[in-house]
Amino acid sequence: MKLIAQSENIEKFSENNYIYIDKTEYIYNLTKNYERVFFSRPRRFGKSLTLNTIGTLFEKGVDPYFKGTWIYDKWDQDKYPVLHLSFLKFSVTDLDEFKSDFCNEILKFAKANNITDYNDNKEPKILLGNVFSAMPDGRQLVLLIDEYDCQLTANINNKELYEEFRSLFREFYAVLKGDKHIKFMAITGVTRLKDVSIFSVGSDIKDLSYNNAYSKLIGFTRDEIKHFYLDYLKLGVAYENDKAPEIVTDSEVESLIDRMAVNYDSYCFDEFYKNKVFSTYSVNNFLQDIYEKKTVRFGDYWYDVGGLPSILMKYMESHNLNIDNLLNSEIAIPYNDFVNPTSLIDINENVLMCQTGYLTLKSEIDRNDDIILGTVNREVRAALFSLLTLRIYERNVSPYASGKKYVLEQGSADDVISLFNSVLAVLSYDKYPVNDESVLRALLQVYLLGKGHDVRVEQHNSKGRSDIIVNFTKRRVVLELKYTDKNSEEQKKLDEAEKQIIEKGYGLENLGDRDLLQIACVFNGDKSKRQITMFKTVERQ
Repeated sequence: MKLIAQSENIEKFSENNYIYIDKTEYIYNLTKNYERVFFSRPRRFGKSLTLNTIGTLFEKGVDPYFKGTWIYDKWDQDKYPVLHLSFLKFSVTDLDEFKSDFCNEILKFAKANNITDYNDNKEPKILLGNVFSAMPDGRQLVLLIDEYDCQLTANINNKELYEEFRSLFREFYAVLKGDKHIKFMAITGVTRLKDVSIFSVGSDIKDLSYNNAYSKLIGFTRDEIKHFYLDYLKLGVAYENDKAPEIVTDSEVESLIDRMAVNYDSYCFDEFYKNKVFSTYSVNNFLQDIYEKKTVRFGDYWYDVGGLPSILMKYMESHNLNIDNLLNSEIAIPYNDFVNPTSLIDINENVLMCQTGYLTLKSEIDRNDDIILGTVNREVRAALFSLLTLRIYERNVSPYASGKKYVLEQGSADDVISLFNSVLAVLSYDKYPVNDESVLRALLQVYLLGKGHDVRVEQHNSKGRSDIIVNFTKRRVVLELKYTDKNSEEQKKLDEAEKQIIEKGYGLENLGDRDLLQIACVFNGDKSKRQITMFKTVERQ
C-alpha cells in the first residue's frame, strides 16, 4: 500500500511513495487560462500543496515528480524561477520586522537566481521592483504567495496595526499590476477581502474562490477518495466485519464512504452549488487511523488542528456571535455582504464563519437573491459548538458522572438538572442573557452539541414539538423548558410543561427499546435565581 502523505511538498510524494490525489488537470487549465489568480480556502485544506505543485511544475518540470499523473505528457512550459512566499513565516506583530522578513526572502531569491546590479531597499515593494528592473528583458518569474492574510487576521482587534498592514499590501500589489516579469502569480489565503487591493488596485488578479471550473481543485471528491484510497477503504471494511480485504464488496466500500460523507463531506466552493468536496485533512487522518489503529473511528480531526482558527478567537474577543443564526440549518446573507466583504473588522460574522470553514454554501451565488449558508457536516458542526462553548461559558462543565458515564445517559432527573444548573451558573450572562425560553433552549443546545451529544431541538411529532431531546443507545431524555422571572409563576409553568409532555407524547416517536426519561422544568430568570428552580419527572402514560 502507498502511504498517506505527511507533507505539503510534492517532491516528497515520489520520494516517499505517498498517494497523490491527482489535481494536475485543474492546475494545467489554471496556468493555461490565467496569468494571475487568487483563491481562498479554510486552513488545513491543501492550499500550500497546491501552490507547491504549481511551483514545482514551473521550476523543475514534470520529471520525476509527476510520472503517472494526468499532466505528465502535456506540460510544455519552459522552466522559470519561483519566488514562493509564505506569510505564515513572517512577523504578525511588528511591521518593520515583517518588512525585514519579506525583503530577506526577496534577497535570497535574487541571489539564488544570480540576479545582481539592483539597489537594496527596506521596502518590499521597492526592493522587488528593483529586482525586476535588474532582470534582463524577456526573463520572467513565477510568484506564489501563501496565506496572504495572515498578518491581517492576527490584528483583527488592533485597528492601527491592521491598517498599516493593509496599506502595505495594497501598495505592494499595486506595484505588481501588469509587470512584464511575472509569468504567473497565485495567491491564497483564508479570507476574501476587497480592501486588500488584490481585488481593487490589483484588479488583474482573478478571484477563483467560488469558480465552478476550479471548485474541486482543493479538497477531495467522492470519486477521488474511492479511486486513490481504495486499499484503505477495503481495509476499514475488513476490520469492521472481520473479513479479508480481498473479499470486500463494492457496496461495502460505498457504505463506508457514505458514513465518511456524513462526517467530512459537503464543503461547497462552487458558484452554481453543484460540486462539493471532502476535507482533505480529515479524510487523510481518518484513513491513517484505520491503518495504524486497525479500527474505524470517525474522529474530529479538523477541529484538533485547523478547526479553531486564531482569527475566530480574536473576532470573538470583540464580537458576540448570533447563536440563533448558527443553530439554524439555513442562514440568509445579502449578496453584497458575501461577495464584497470590505474588512475583517466589520465583516459579516456568518461570511467569516464561511471563510474559516464553519459554514458553507447551501445555494448558488445569485446577485438577485440572498446567499444561503449552513453548517457543513457532523465534524464541523461539533467543532462549531465546541468553539461556541469556549465563548459562552466561562469555564468547562464536564458532562460526565463518576466512571466516565454521561450524566444524561445514566443519571437520575436530579443529576440531569444539577448538571444543567452547573452549566447555567458559568454562563456569561452579560454577553448572553437568558430572557426567554428560546434563548435558554439555544444555550443548552450549544452546550450539549459541544459535548458531542445527539441533540434534537423542537423535534416534531404528530402532536407538537418538544424542546430538547437527547438520544443515547439505550436511553432518550426529553426536556420541556418553561421560562419565568416571577416566583409566583413557577408552579403554573411547571404544570404547563408536564401537561404538554403528557398530551403531546414528546419522545415517544421512534423510541424503540430505549428507556425514556421525560423532565418538565422551569427556569427562573430573575437575577437572584438564574437557574432551574422547579422540575418534575413525568411518568410515562
